[in-house]
Amino acid sequence: MTGDPVGGPPPPGQSAGLPGSHPAPPPEPSGPYPCPGGPESPGAGAGSFAAGPPPAPTGAAPFPPGPLEPWPDTVRWQPVSPNLIWVELLRLAAVLGVLLLGLAVGWALSGHWLFGGALGAVVLAGAWRVVTIVRAVHAWGYAERENDLLVRHGLLVRRLSIVPYSRMQFVDVSAGPLERAFDLATVQLHTAAAASDARVPGLPPAEASRLRDRLTALGEDRAEGL
Repeated sequence: MTGDPVGGPPPPGQSAGLPGSHPAPPPEPSGPYPCPGGPESPGAGAGSFAAGPPPAPTGAAPFPPGPLEPWPDTVRWQPVSPNLIWVELLRLAAVLGVLLLGLAVGWALSGHWLFGGALGAVVLAGAWRVVTIVRAVHAWGYAERENDLLVRHGLLVRRLSIVPYSRMQFVDVSAGPLERAFDLATVQLHTAAAASDARVPGLPPAEASRLRDRLTALGEDRAEGL
């Protein structure tokens, strides 16, 4: 009986070691595989590059200012006093008090449902007006420039008034009972055209006097230079 000599080469399909075992797989080559069209591929040309996200735009131009926000980098807006909110709320309370009292008396005497509906509508309108008063006062502002005065106000309808100093005829300061109670005053600007008159409410008396004197002096200087 003959057999394979000890130490001889194994038969095909078997590896040295245990009988019937499969041959070990060949070792995988180390290093990156060349990809077609990639930087390791011989066929990749000089213009080939890996796909990636587009670069972010740099130096984008800012949005142009709107018609109600001119020269935002050179104009410094001055707000009015927040005490103006209390003045406007007290005026609203006086009007609402008269309306509610009249509707309540009419409802009590007649008992008609229309008076009750009107009463509820007035209450809702008053609540809405309170919110708009707070926001409208914060929308007031003025800015002094070299040749004119800017005044902006309005909530639903925004308005920007540009009053040249040379067009001013006179400037006065007024204060009603409620304004005096909260130590406030209003600066009124009068120009040649009545439609272009502007006012700045809710100013402390010292600021109102300073603004009046400065606008008057600038108006006289510009008028003499014409």
